[in-house]
Order: sequence, then C-alpha cells, then structure tokens
Amino acid sequence: MLAAVKSPEPGVEETSTSALDAYSEVVVRVAETVSPSVVRIEAEHRETADRDRRGPRGGGPPVASGSGFIFTPDGLILTNSHVVRDARRLTVALLDGRRLTANVVRDDPHTDLAVIRVDALEASSGGVGIEMGPDPLATPLVPARLGSSGTLRVGQLVVAIGNPYGFDCTVTAGVVSALGRSLRAQSGRLIDDVIQTDAALNPGNSGGPLVDARGEVVAVNTAMIRPAQGLCFAIAMNTASFVASRLIRDGRIRRSYVGIGGQTVPLLRRVVRYHDLATESGAMVTSLEGGSPAAAGGVREGDIIVRYDDRWVGGVDDLHRILTEEQVGVPAKLTVLRGVHKTTVDLIPREAPPLS
Repeated sequence: MLAAVKSPEPGVEETSTSALDAYSEVVVRVAETVSPSVVRIEAEHRETADRDRRGPRGGGPPVASGSGFIFTPDGLILTNSHVVRDARRLTVALLDGRRLTANVVRDDPHTDLAVIRVDALEASSGGVGIEMGPDPLATPLVPARLGSSGTLRVGQLVVAIGNPYGFDCTVTAGVVSALGRSLRAQSGRLIDDVIQTDAALNPGNSGGPLVDARGEVVAVNTAMIRPAQGLCFAIAMNTASFVASRLIRDGRIRRSYVGIGGQTVPLLRRVVRYHDLATESGAMVTSLEGGSPAAAGGVREGDIIVRYDDRWVGGVDDLHRILTEEQVGVPAKLTVLRGVHKTTVDLIPREAPPLS
C-alpha cells in the first residue's frame, strides 16, 4: 500500500515563498539600481603582454576584459590596477551599449586599485567617435552610491555585479564570509582589511562593485582563489575611497621607504628568551640599497629587524604596514639582531619612489 503524502502545514509554504520573494526583491532592486553604473573595461595591452592571450597565430595586441563602476557624474571610474595597468588603449562599455574611450588617471598596484576617466560630454552624446549607442540622445552617466565598509557584519547579504567572461552585468549574491582578511597584491605588498565573500566571482569580475542591500558599494571585487571554489575577495570601500581620493588629488599614494630587501625568518628560541622579545620571527635584511636611509643609518645585510620604534616586527609584512605616509621624514629607531647580539640603529625614512 502506498503511503499517504502528508500535506505541508498551513502557512509553511506561504512563509517560504514569502521569504524567497523578499530575498529576491532585494537582489533585483540592488541590481536594477547599480547596474547602470557598472561598466565593462576592455584593455588593449602592448605587444609585450602575455602571448597566450593573442592565441597561437597572434591576431593583434592582446585584449583583457574587466569591470569597473562610475562613481562621479563627470566620468571617474574605479577599477583594479591589474585590469588597466600597462594598457595602451582602454575602451569602456556602458549598460545601454555606449562605448567610450578612457584614460588612466592613476593606479596603485600596492592596493590593486585604479581610477580611470571617460569623457562625460562624449557619453552624453552617445559615444561619438567610438560607436553610437542605441539612443543618440543618451542619458548622463549614472554614478554609484558609495557606502562604508566599516559597518559590515559577517553573514550580511552582498551582491556582486560585473562582466565575467565579457557577459554584461552579471549578478551574483551571497554573504560576507569574513572581515579583516589580508591579500597579497601583485607588487608583493599585503592589502589589509579585505572582505571575504561567497558571492561568485569569475575572470572579468575584477574591479566591479560589491554592494549591500541598500544599493551602496561597500567593496571592490578583486580576486578569487581558483582551487577553492566560493572563496572570493574584495577591497573594503573605506580603503578604496581613501586610495581613490589620493590618486585624484596627488596622483599617487605616498609611502615611506628605507631601502632594504628582506624575508621573514624564525628566531632561535633561546635568543627570544635571552633578549625578552615579543616576537618569534623577524625581517632579515637580504639586500641593501646604496645611499638608502637604512644604509646611511648603519643597517647591514644579515641583520634581523625585530622592532621599529615601539612596534614589534614579526616579518616583512609588518614592515610594510608600518612604512606608511606618516613615517616619511620621521626619525626612527630600528632594533636588530646582529648575530646573537641586539643593537639599535637610527634612520630617517624617505618617500618611496613610484613604481615604473
């Protein structure tokens, strides 16, 4: 005898449908609000770029694709540095089909952020000179609303919008998986205060916005970990806002420089105990630039830096975090281990030269 199928209790099905509708409504509303601000960026790189992108028979300069979003009415766009760096030509495609030329204002590889600009007058005329959009009387550029990443909480709903594999304005939704992560940029520095999310990212999503339920951009999508499905990262909007404002105002992010190359090394336990150190590793000096602040201060190759003024140094990444704009021109004391002996050297950091 067939078992009778039990009907769901009254109200259960309606409640589930209602909850799903509420979730869907948020995602739909966010997508409709933010998508007009999201752009696809086509970067035509120089002949020296990765030959694999050109295919086995060449076919012209390699073209990479990424995402970005408009954040000012006059055509400033925020994206990733790795999307636009070393590009000889940039083309921006808007949601309504307009295609515009763009120029790099400045980029900062250390935070993987870049600001580019399109001509707002060209945009309002439909993209004359590149390709006419579907409506010659095109509407003005629509900037996204920038939010704060400081109020994000683990488990909060977020929506990622971008152009994976060149498909216009693809939307994925997920939650904030973790806060305060660190991610290594292509320059070798660590990007701090990175947001981890399970909102799916794919190649081409880089530079697109990560948006909260209010439709405000809270982060800039930047990377995924290929072997780990669902592990995606975005640069916090508080960091991105600061970097973008400095790139626009000064053309660069000022950082301090001492002129050493180093690597993180463990310390002998007996040395840690003998010198009463608060760290079990340090930054060993593997190279020293002539005429640098470190060389002038008496730092030697083989020294292990364990303290910068009153801050313990557990490795090279700690030094990167310390050597900010505020340290330029400020005298500092380095505590180093030279063999098994602890000594102190004085130096004055200079402003770091820009990356070529």
